[in-house]
Amino acid sequence: MSQGMAGQLHNIPAVSNVILHAFDWTYQSIAEQAEQIAALGYRSVLVSPAMKSLQLPSGTQWWQRYQPQDYRLIDNPLGNTSDFKHMIERLAEFNLWVYVDVVFNHMANESDIRADLQYPNRWDREDYEKDPIKYHALTLFGDLSEPLFTEPDFVDAFGIENWNDKWEVQNGRISGGPHDPGLPTLIDNEHVVEQQRAYLLALKSMGVKGFRIDAAKHMSLEHLNKVWTDDITNDVHIFGEIITDGGATKEEYETFLSPYLMGTTLGAYDFPLFNILYQAFEKKGSLTSLIDPYCYGLALSPLRAITFAITHDIPNNQVFKSLVMSEHNEWLAYAYLFGREGGIPLVYSDLDTSGITNSFGSPRWKNAWKEEKMSGLIHFHHRMYGEGQTLIEASDDHLVFARGDQGIVALNKSNKNIEVSMSSDSEWREFSSNQLCQKKEGVLVFSIPKYSYLLLCH
Repeated sequence: MSQGMAGQLHNIPAVSNVILHAFDWTYQSIAEQAEQIAALGYRSVLVSPAMKSLQLPSGTQWWQRYQPQDYRLIDNPLGNTSDFKHMIERLAEFNLWVYVDVVFNHMANESDIRADLQYPNRWDREDYEKDPIKYHALTLFGDLSEPLFTEPDFVDAFGIENWNDKWEVQNGRISGGPHDPGLPTLIDNEHVVEQQRAYLLALKSMGVKGFRIDAAKHMSLEHLNKVWTDDITNDVHIFGEIITDGGATKEEYETFLSPYLMGTTLGAYDFPLFNILYQAFEKKGSLTSLIDPYCYGLALSPLRAITFAITHDIPNNQVFKSLVMSEHNEWLAYAYLFGREGGIPLVYSDLDTSGITNSFGSPRWKNAWKEEKMSGLIHFHHRMYGEGQTLIEASDDHLVFARGDQGIVALNKSNKNIEVSMSSDSEWREFSSNQLCQKKEGVLVFSIPKYSYLLLCH
């Protein structure tokens, strides 16, 4: 599968892509479900950070995967280097790409057990020494008898207080407040950059085809560009996580996302579009805002955007939980994202890390990724890839647009069915059911169900 690198401005992917975010899934579980993932239409799988992180007999929380202890081996509750390699090989059998979530901004907060900044800590290094055969087999690169990082590889410790101050955000520690020492922040010196590049090259040599840069807004452009050079970015797709509260003119966008987009050729989460989506599907919002958000600086360039209805941070962090959409709004958002032209849609799935349930009382995002209607949206997206987008009609409550002359996408957020009539000489069918739509004397008539959507094709 030659998808190309969607993050590069000069390279339009030859094939459409849809990413399954298998959040906190074990590598073994992903490998076991490879055939089903491919059959549903996914082209790629994003996995949680593949590094060494804390393991305890009682288990660990998801966020501890985002606190690396060592880059030079994969050994965490989701699996080890061997499990990871097997997963890549199994997914490759079904032409599925692997994306890896990369944590380069900081290391683990271990201030409760030690005062130094040697990584990995001395107890982990003692474990390496006790079982050299095991750890040699898990090694990706480097010499495990030496620390990966030491004190000079970190910036001075202080917690971020002003989250709109660029220097503070990119030099301070992410912390839970004044009593939390926070996550030790790495400096972009030669040694740190060398280790980070060695890690990426090791994963590329194993067959990894994409990377998500965690906490990219906390890393300076200088640091990013030292790491993500042409030898790293060639033939892979890379996108950064830069959370903003909106698009152009918003302070967070202008401070963090705009410089990133101007200073790199990498992709990014389309948080500007997400904010418009969230507002549009609320009662006071209007679907007319979704006609062409890119034109108004409210969406990223189609070639650089990773589009989403939810990311792992939204349900799993208290500060973002208010952005969890209602179930029917989330499905409407997915219908819009899969139906529109541009962007690479990302579908979120977890194993109930948030405890949020659906209308049936089940973990909300555990099985949504494999529902029949999700697969229908994915296959519609693939079928319409490369087709242009033109508006048919719109109001506060509904939006109808065409994809070339091959498809029609119709959304309805209201509490009543909405009937649409339009001139057409073609025969149209509902995409999932293949049911023929009513047409009389050159007029196509169809009804968009309340709180739902309709996809039409020839």
